[in-house]
Amino acid sequence: MKYIGRYRIRGLLGRGGMSKIFKVELPVIGKIAALKVLDPNPELIDLMGMENIRNLFISEAITMANLRHPNIVAIWDFDESEGKPFYLMDFFFNNLGIMIGETYRTERPSRIIRIDKAFHYIRQTLEGLAALHHAGIIHRDIKPFNILVTEQDIVKISDFGLSKLRGETFKGPPNLKVGSPWYAAPEQETDPDRVDFSADLYSVGITFYRMLTGTIPEVNAVAPSSRNPDLNKRWDLFFKKATAQERKRRFARAQDMLAQLDILETEWNDKKDKTCHLIPAYSAPTSTRESHLKTTELRKIPLKLNSGQAKAKFLVDDLWRPLDYIQNDYDTYTAGIVSDRATGLLWQQSGSEYPLTWHQAHEYIKQLNQDRLGDKGTWRLPTVDELMSVLTPTPHGEDYCIEPIFDRNQKWLWSSDRRSFTAAWYVSVDMGFISWQDFSGHYYVRAVSSS
Repeated sequence: MKYIGRYRIRGLLGRGGMSKIFKVELPVIGKIAALKVLDPNPELIDLMGMENIRNLFISEAITMANLRHPNIVAIWDFDESEGKPFYLMDFFFNNLGIMIGETYRTERPSRIIRIDKAFHYIRQTLEGLAALHHAGIIHRDIKPFNILVTEQDIVKISDFGLSKLRGETFKGPPNLKVGSPWYAAPEQETDPDRVDFSADLYSVGITFYRMLTGTIPEVNAVAPSSRNPDLNKRWDLFFKKATAQERKRRFARAQDMLAQLDILETEWNDKKDKTCHLIPAYSAPTSTRESHLKTTELRKIPLKLNSGQAKAKFLVDDLWRPLDYIQNDYDTYTAGIVSDRATGLLWQQSGSEYPLTWHQAHEYIKQLNQDRLGDKGTWRLPTVDELMSVLTPTPHGEDYCIEPIFDRNQKWLWSSDRRSFTAAWYVSVDMGFISWQDFSGHYYVRAVSSS
């Protein structure tokens, strides 16, 4: 059993040039947290010197400890272990990088987020940055993987390792790049000391563009309205300003960007309301999926599959979305239970009220059967195949008019399929993809039964 200080290591979450981040367990109470420990690679030590790196790490911890905002990650503790400083912070299982399916090959296409969700995440990111900038701090590394998302769908800005106070001088060598390629403002890569708050807003603009189009604007410099049919010329103007190469042409303050976001959101909601008003009895479009699935029972026996096996077994694309979608035929079975005649399955309409660990999910199912929900005692945790049957493509246009049959609160759902002896597969219902998480992750449960 390995420890850092008094914290038990539960796994490596990632590492950068300066540090490693571990998932750790607090003594006695067993709460899961994230621990970041200074552990620079030799190349960075040669470039910057150990003293400068150590001071930068401590400065990051101090910066985070003095920030109090619902959209900024909180730091809990600071200490040293075996001569290496570390700090403890909130741990969240999701971030925008995972949610859009971004990889180390940043230029590759990613998943598109529905417009209302994109507004939700970018608004919170800008509100967190407004508080950060008010404190005189420039983040300098805003990107999807540094925007954490809680189980309640709340954004938390993280990773302040490259942040600087207004007027502070960068102590690294002139050839050391500050920020992440594709997301860093042009002036940040050439002269990190000269950046102002607009550099962070540039990164927000790139992130927002990616969420709505699945691409990075520098790769194929095209107007976002040509990438997403729900966007128009006003969106093009917004992104032209947000991602301008010259900082004087960008938004200067987070509040200014938020104000323009308000205008776009109001116009988009008005457009959606008018569209849906003209289609009072709108129903889901006919799926291209073959009709044999209406008479073929979906797999209900759980499996243990690694990532390579799962991709082939689940029939998903490179972004882990279904290759095709079922044309569901929903009906109300009884109060709180929905029947899908296309698959022969009964579903909870809502599911668990709060997110649960994978083991708690099984206890939840056991309790449903003891209580005989809908006078049935055959409820189970669904397989990925069964969960995929309720997924739909990213909505566009009139698709937004379809009223959801299920409770929107349960956005991430556990499956009964395991990835390993310590992790299981889950499905993101609102973004339509499959992924995996450690058993200690907190996701919702929607029980299923055969009709």
